[in-house]
Parts: sequence; structure tokens; C-alpha cells
Amino acid sequence: MAFERIQVDPRKMGGVPIIRDLRMPVATIVNMVADGRTAEQILDDFPELEAEDLKQALQFAAATLNERQVPLLSA
Repeated sequence: MAFERIQVDPRKMGGVPIIRDLRMPVATIVNMVADGRTAEQILDDFPELEAEDLKQALQFAAATLNERQVPLLSA
């Protein structure tokens, strides 16, 4: 899957994945969604973002997790 709206460039924000040229980290979007923010709330607070930016941020995060084994701590 191609992520046209996601950039990874070591010269921008230390190479963390960001949304377009906005310097908005994908992780920030994922954290806002995890905290219960709706897409409408996020888009209202950050008018430079578009709905497709949010969608691709979540898709990118999911694809990234599919590529790695994440160790889980057992209770």
C-alpha cells in the first residue's frame, strides 16, 4: 500500500513519520484517536489536516505493526 500523505525524511523531525509537509507526526494522530478524540474534533483543532491524512496515518500505523513483532509483557 502506498502512503502518499506520509513522509519519512531524516532531515524533518528526526525522521519520524509525519503527515505531508505539516510536521505533524503520525504518532500524534494515533495518540489523539487512542485518547478518544473523533476525526471531527481533530480536524476542527488542526484545520490544515484533511480526513484522508487521518485515515492514512492510522493505516500507516497498522501496516507498521504488521511488519514487526511487538513483545508484550505478561502479567
